[in-house]
Order: sequence, then structure tokens, then C-alpha cells
Amino acid sequence: MLKLVIPKGSLEEGTLNLFQQANLPIIRSSDRDYNGWINDARIAEVMILRPQEIPEYVDDGTFDVGVTGLDWIVERGKNVKIVDDLKFAKKSWNKVKIILACQSNSLVNSAEEVPNKSRIVTEYPQLTKRFFRNLGIKVSIKLSYGATEPKVPMIADFLVDVTETGETLTTHNKKIIAVLLESSTKLIVNPESYKDPAKRQAIDEINSLLQGVIYAQSASLIKMNTVESNLDALLKEVPAMRAPTISRLQIAGEEKWYAVETVVQQKDLNRLIPLFKQLGACDILEIKLRKAIP
Repeated sequence: MLKLVIPKGSLEEGTLNLFQQANLPIIRSSDRDYNGWINDARIAEVMILRPQEIPEYVDDGTFDVGVTGLDWIVERGKNVKIVDDLKFAKKSWNKVKIILACQSNSLVNSAEEVPNKSRIVTEYPQLTKRFFRNLGIKVSIKLSYGATEPKVPMIADFLVDVTETGETLTTHNKKIIAVLLESSTKLIVNPESYKDPAKRQAIDEINSLLQGVIYAQSASLIKMNTVESNLDALLKEVPAMRAPTISRLQIAGEEKWYAVETVVQQKDLNRLIPLFKQLGACDILEIKLRKAIP
């Protein structure tokens, strides 16, 4: 039903992993094959293209749905609908930044200080042009193919490029003086395709599976037991996706025992597990989730 396009290059591995974990593995005859398929009736065909190209081909209806970075959506200025954020960037679940940088020893420390007629190299000419137009600064923009950092200061005065950690810029003795955009990977659709009820349902179902994987990356299932006298105090401190699951344990004795299950954000676990213990919980288990769909 759906024609899907996913990104080649730096976003390729993250996209393939996300679809794999969502039980939608993209099958190819080899790593160099630009065509693939998913064994799912909702997806008719899959193609792999450079992320720069994807907004254009989703806009013109060649593909119904695609995966690409927000940076290329903004740069290309095409009419696509962003369905959801897929969170990941090149190497992590963190956003990347489109930055303005110059040589570390430059006296310029902000975008507003960039002189008129400065030379700028970038893969993002349209984004850069809009940025400096809003500042009222006239600059000369040259399209850069491949590595941009070495071109400053010999070929250009400034560069606009994407960075995730800033390590490459530091290695090339560059400093960041402005952030033009924060970007992460997006699920985009052709607006006309999304108006079709059957295609929209298929897109929303696939997105739900992908979002379930994304949510599970930062959450764990916690299972624990407690006696009835501790239950109310424990439940006041237990977070949940909606509400914790409570079930009676078949343990003989005067006091009733209960099992408590809940989903907890991993960033809170080091604080919550000792607290649960203090409030009388025992037999505490932390289980990694593969998918969690609210």
C-alpha cells in the first residue's frame, strides 16, 4: 500500500535498527542495494536515498512516507507533513545542531558580528541564506561537497555545518559562534497520501510501532512485591504510563501480599528503586522493554 523511502548515509544505520526493533525489518540483497522490502502488507516497496533528496520525492508523491532529518526538510522547503519525531540523530538519541563556526582565533564571537561580504561554505545554502537575511547581513555562500571544516580559513571565512558532539570542529581548530537549527530524524508523509483514509491508517499504525520502540529506549518495567500495610505508601511514589498493575499474591499468612508492576523512566531508577525498598517493597526486578505503546 505505502511507498517508503529511508535515508542513506549517516542516518541509515539508526533507521534500519529502528525498523528492525519495531518488527519491520528492511530486507535487502546486500548493503549496497538501494531497493528493499518489508514483509508487511502495509508497505509495498522501500527505497534508500540520500536524506537531502527525500523531502522532494515525498512532496511530489513519488513516495508516500519517508524518513529524513529536520535540517533537510527546512533546507529543501518542500510541502511535506511531519507525522512524528523519531528522536535519533547520526550516532545517538540526541539532536544534532546546524551551527555557524569560524577559526578559533577569530575575533568574531557571534553571528551578529559577521562582516558583510564574508565567504561562507555550507551544505545548507538556503537555510544559511535565510539566517543571514534575517540578520540583515550580506554574505557570499558557496555550496560545500564533503568535508567543510578544512575549507576555513583558506577558502572561506565561516562555515555552516551539522555537528553532534563538536569533536570534529575542535579537531580542526574551529569554534561555534551560533546555532541555526536543532535537528533530529522525522517521519514525513505526502499530504495527499495522508488524506487517504487507508494510507493514513497504515502510516499511523507503523508510526505507533516505531514510537513504541522509541519510548522503550528510555523506560523499564519494574516488578516488586509488598505487604498490604505498605501498599498505599508505596503507590503514592510509583510512577506509571497510566496506572500501576496491582495483583494479589497467593501467600499464606495473616497479612496479604501484593505484586506491583509499573513502567519507569530509566533516568529515575537510581532514585526510585532505593525509595521503593525503604517503603517496604521487596523482590524488585528491572526488566528492559523492547516496545511500549501507550
